[in-house]
Amino acid sequence: SGSSQPGLRKHFCPVSPRRLRRPTTLSLPAMSEPASKKARTDLAALYDFEYRKPKVIAEIGCNHKGELEIAKELLTLAKEAGANVGKFQKRTPKELLTPAQYSAPHPNPHNSFGATYGEHREFLELSLDDHRKLQEHCKKIGLEYSASVWDTTAAKEIVSLNPSLIKVGSPSNQHWEMQKVLRDEYTGEIHISTGMTTKDEIEKIVKFWEEGKGDAKNRLVLYNCTSGYPVPFEDVCLLDIRLLQQKYQHRVKAIGFSGHHLGIAIDIAAYALGAEWNERHFTKDRTWKGTDHAASLEPAGLAKLCRDLQAAHTAMRFKATDVLDLEKEQRAKLKWGEYNKEILDKCAKKA
Repeated sequence: SGSSQPGLRKHFCPVSPRRLRRPTTLSLPAMSEPASKKARTDLAALYDFEYRKPKVIAEIGCNHKGELEIAKELLTLAKEAGANVGKFQKRTPKELLTPAQYSAPHPNPHNSFGATYGEHREFLELSLDDHRKLQEHCKKIGLEYSASVWDTTAAKEIVSLNPSLIKVGSPSNQHWEMQKVLRDEYTGEIHISTGMTTKDEIEKIVKFWEEGKGDAKNRLVLYNCTSGYPVPFEDVCLLDIRLLQQKYQHRVKAIGFSGHHLGIAIDIAAYALGAEWNERHFTKDRTWKGTDHAASLEPAGLAKLCRDLQAAHTAMRFKATDVLDLEKEQRAKLKWGEYNKEILDKCAKKA
């Protein structure tokens, strides 16, 4: 490519038609590819697929360090970065944990906020009234509020706030008592991650939400996810998004991606593969005390992610015409057979 093309001498005939030969067809050896890299592409499905506007969840989780004001600040920072949803987590530690887990020391004492893992979890837990205040703050700044729930009591508490969506994390996606509360006592969207989950277990989730008041097709969003902090690129397994689409795109409302990797390049690829929802852990400072900060995005990173996802959305379209208007000038100036058409025509007549 280039911005200019040198002129040709009038008497110069670059190629004599008599010397043209039929193109040679090369038989290339089949290139073997690991099974993990192979993805079936249905062109008909590709043309039918609609790239909806990407939606970003800033998963604040427990990165507020148990402080309501920090939680509010993180919501404001998420909104300023361009996120659509600010999300927290809700647990009932004594209901969720076994007595042995509750009384055991934190596996990483440096990041612990209590003498035992149970005390650590209790310290980070915000009350239902705190969550109500966070929801009010979200309404004030124009951000959707949400929370991931881990147990039945937490589910009932967050349902009482009636947010537009509630998340079920990978650890809880086989907790049927809890999900029954969400299915039958709540009418909003349910977003479920599928990390550390077998394909049979995913099928059980979808079937559960197709029963009773589930209405999976209008309420359920399934997320591709790998449960690790952080996740190396080779374990992100983005092609599983295609598998979720292939089996569930007509049975659930949407497909999403929940990433625990470093950087933001993978998220753009996930959107290109069809993940409408993107969830990333979010913090103000990755050096803060706590286990999730290292795998979180800071405000600048989240802003770049939101920007790049919007750019990818704008680019996801087919050409309206073979040659776009912006290409016409370049075609006339640079394309062989266009800028030198008269010369080539004369050469053809002389041959």
